[in-house]
Amino acid sequence: MPRSTRLPHPTSWSKAAHHSVLHAISVAATTLTHAWSRVASSRQALTRRAAELDRVHTEVALLSEELALKDERWERVPPHRRPHYRPVQRLRILELRAARGWSVQQTAERFHVSEETIASWMRRLDEGGEAGLVRAEEPLNKFPDFVAHLVRSLKRTCPALGKKKIAQVLARAGLHLGVSTVGRMLERETSPRDVGAEMPVEREQRSTKARAPNDVWHVDLTIVPTAAGFWTPWFPYARLLRWPFAWWVAVAVDHASRLVVGLATFKHRPNSTEVTSFLGAAIERAKATPRTIIVGRTRG
Repeated sequence: MPRSTRLPHPTSWSKAAHHSVLHAISVAATTLTHAWSRVASSRQALTRRAAELDRVHTEVALLSEELALKDERWERVPPHRRPHYRPVQRLRILELRAARGWSVQQTAERFHVSEETIASWMRRLDEGGEAGLVRAEEPLNKFPDFVAHLVRSLKRTCPALGKKKIAQVLARAGLHLGVSTVGRMLERETSPRDVGAEMPVEREQRSTKARAPNDVWHVDLTIVPTAAGFWTPWFPYARLLRWPFAWWVAVAVDHASRLVVGLATFKHRPNSTEVTSFLGAAIERAKATPRTIIVGRTRG
């Protein structure tokens, strides 16, 4: 290539190199999100499946990069200064080892412990009491508790298994459970105690009672992120809560019957006119006007 036709490099390009990398990655992620959103409405099933497979591969690659960074940071900590795993975590590690088919050496390398440690956990699996080296989150003193823990562990380590498939796997082992029973056990995965600790219930100063259906409606707006998420590094998109980064969803629910009387999606934050039109359409569809409308806070 003749020297006279070469394009000169910007003199200060190195000062913005790191920002440029972040911007380029964000542009690529946004482009992928647009492509996936278009393919999602395609009539061809093979095209939709190919796009979903591509999205899953991207997600796996991102998770692998995240885990690699955490592992590199963990390896810099001297072994004698690393915090010990809790007994509940030790059992989950052994469950993951069973699902992966790892050897003792592979398990030790994955979780940055010695092979003797993994072997000790295996030897002391059935120790009981609070002082047990390995134990479940809740004591498995009753057989139903053990069965529920087994069902939840199968779902956590093998998420592709549905309720019916889990029941079939247990049936081959001689444990017969109905599909509905498996479903109830999976629904109780988060105990009420944990829910109360993470999401404290606020006391209402006053209560509103519905006298009949369509007497009281609950209306709320919420933001549902897409695969692109809520964040990009350049202004004004860093604060842009709209399509293709998020959907705005409006929902109206009848207090008495718990029936969804209205549902609408918006590509941007709806204004008062759009919300009024949404309520008007819901009232026309329900053929009734509520006495009271309770509006919740917008949340992301």
